[in-house]
Amino acid sequence: MLVVEDDPAIGSELAEALAGHGYEVGLATTGEQAVRLAEETPPDLVLLDLGLPDVDGVAVCRRLRSALPYTVIVVLTARTQEFEVVVALDAGADDYLTKPFRLTELLARLRAHLRRRVVPQEERSVAVGRLRLDLPARRVFVAGDELPLRPKEFDLLAALVTRAGQVVTREQLMEEVWDVNWFGPTKTLDVHVFALRRKLTEHGEDPRRISTLRGRGYRYETDL
Repeated sequence: MLVVEDDPAIGSELAEALAGHGYEVGLATTGEQAVRLAEETPPDLVLLDLGLPDVDGVAVCRRLRSALPYTVIVVLTARTQEFEVVVALDAGADDYLTKPFRLTELLARLRAHLRRRVVPQEERSVAVGRLRLDLPARRVFVAGDELPLRPKEFDLLAALVTRAGQVVTREQLMEEVWDVNWFGPTKTLDVHVFALRRKLTEHGEDPRRISTLRGRGYRYETDL
C-alpha cells in the first residue's frame, strides 16, 4: 500500500496505524514521488491526498490510473465541494473519504476494495518455494502435486501466501476467510492453521512455513 500525504507527520501517523493492522506501507509526500514509487513497486492500493505541494492530486490520480490499471485508488480529501470529488472519481479514483475520517471506517473501506480488486491474469498464480496457488481455479500444488484442501483451508492459505513474508493479523484472517460479521470463537482459526500445517507436512513442506506470532497473527515464511 502507498500513502500519499503532503504533511509528513500526518502521513507517518497514518502509515504507522495501517502497519499496525498488518499492511505493508510506503509513504510519499509529493505527487512526483508517489508516481515514481508506484511505478517502481506497484502497490495493491493507494491512499491519495488531493492537496499535494507540487502536482494537483487529480493529475496524480490520472497518472497512477494510467500506469496501474488494477491498483485501487482511494482519495483522501479535505475538499468538500461535490464537483471536486466527482473530478477525482472521473480521473480514476475508486472511492473517497473526506477528512477528518475515522480509522475504523478507512480500514473497512480498504478491506472491501481489496476483496473486490480485479487481479490481472499474470497475478492469478502465486508461488512461494515449492508451493503454487491457482487462485481462479482454487487449486494448490506442492512441487507439482495437487494438495486437496477444504474451501476455508484454501481461503486461509491464499490469505497468507498472497502476503508471504508479512504478518496477517487474526482479525484480518477472521474477517477475510470467515466474515466481517463472524461472532463465533476464533479458535476455529487455530484449528484450520493446524490442519494446513499437517497437510503441508504430508506433501513434503516444512510446517514452519506458517509461523505463529503470539498476540498478532500468522505469517507465511518465504525463507526458512
